[in-house]
Amino acid sequence: MALLDAKTQSRLRTLFTEIRHPVKLLMFTQAEGGALECSMCSETRTLVEELGALSDGLETEIRDLVADADLARLYGIDKLPAIAILAAGSPAKDARIRFYGIPSGYEFGSLIETILMVGRQDHGLGAAALEALRRLKTPAHVQVYVTPT
Repeated sequence: MALLDAKTQSRLRTLFTEIRHPVKLLMFTQAEGGALECSMCSETRTLVEELGALSDGLETEIRDLVADADLARLYGIDKLPAIAILAAGSPAKDARIRFYGIPSGYEFGSLIETILMVGRQDHGLGAAALEALRRLKTPAHVQVYVTPT
């Protein structure tokens, strides 16, 4: 069953015309009946595959967290389901943005904006934010947690 209705698909196709540089959604999941708990793996996979079908500028790759443990470790993936956002190419460039769990509700909008940001190669940060980042002396690991309300 499709997660994205025809109207949403049409709107996304239009938005995805802004992608100037290919984007890759690298999803980590597990096989049916896998050892790890993953209540939304199937739905997240469906969503990722539906998004990938909407634009030639958007590619998808589905990997198994256990079978592809080395690749998961390379991208710092340790939870399921996970989507790593990459600037596609050979080799793909890691945008260092991850979505864990199914990006639904408001998180879906964040996923789409992230895809567009990477596809336009435009972070959207203003001069003040860039200057503040330049002043950082040590690496920062930022995590944003959201819960449905």
